Amino acid sequence: MKEKFYQYIQHLQDHITSKLEAEDGRAAFREDLWERPGGGGGRSRVIANGKVFEKGGVNISRVFGKLPETMQRHFGVKDADFFACGLSLVLHPENPFVPTVHANWRYFEMYDAQGHIADQWFGGGLDLTPYYLFEEDAVHFHRVCKTACDQYHPDFYPEFKKKCDNYFYNTHRKEARGVGGLFFDYCRPSEDMALERWYDFVTATGDRFTEAYLPIVQRRKGTGYTEAQRNWQEIRRGRYVEFNLVHDKGTLFGLRTNGRTESILMSLPPRVQWVYDHHPAGGSEEEKLLKVLKEPVEWAD
Repeated sequence: MKEKFYQYIQHLQDHITSKLEAEDGRAAFREDLWERPGGGGGRSRVIANGKVFEKGGVNISRVFGKLPETMQRHFGVKDADFFACGLSLVLHPENPFVPTVHANWRYFEMYDAQGHIADQWFGGGLDLTPYYLFEEDAVHFHRVCKTACDQYHPDFYPEFKKKCDNYFYNTHRKEARGVGGLFFDYCRPSEDMALERWYDFVTATGDRFTEAYLPIVQRRKGTGYTEAQRNWQEIRRGRYVEFNLVHDKGTLFGLRTNGRTESILMSLPPRVQWVYDHHPAGGSEEEKLLKVLKEPVEWAD
């Protein structure tokens, strides 16, 4: 399974980066190959200063070896080996009317002292972070997510949508990072879902990423904007940074397992503001967004 899934994310990286380059029309992805001292490595692709995308990354990694002590304590094991591979992407458009998007698809194995698989699971998801709320964009994104889920189980979309709302939440701000999407983790084989079936589900969500996101980019990338709207985007990007550095499990896992720091922190936007005690004007489009981020919305309905 680990070789099968790694081959899949290699192809998915090629597909997504080619689609994004075509959409941007100016910038191309820079590729870096890197090795991890403890075992494994990855292929990072970063785009910057494009016509559409100010900064973004679509990275794959395949790492293995001894599970670091911090992670052993987290999983409650001793002297375990592990294997992990996945694709992680974040795109920060320049236009504040185009939302930031994040996605991740991953597979993990842990081994006992004899080298046998002691645990294995899939995880991943995709979520949307707008700076200005266009309800039709959120509806489109969620309906694509729901379609990908419904062919596997009618409970998947409501369950993974709720987990996304709960996970991508800045508790110290009491607000969601964005309008959500899907989040699933520890998807283990069971009597109801064999590992192959989980593979099919996870890859189905990966295959639908460009369908979920690119139509939104195409609708909004030509919209004119003011300096004030750009400032609002940079203030909201600050909330994105706060989540990634305080709460995000993927960021923490990468840093704790001696991953490549440049690749892990590619998710951070290039220009950000932190304005003390900032509040948007009452009745403004900026305030409209903040109100939506206080309580989850059933967008697919």
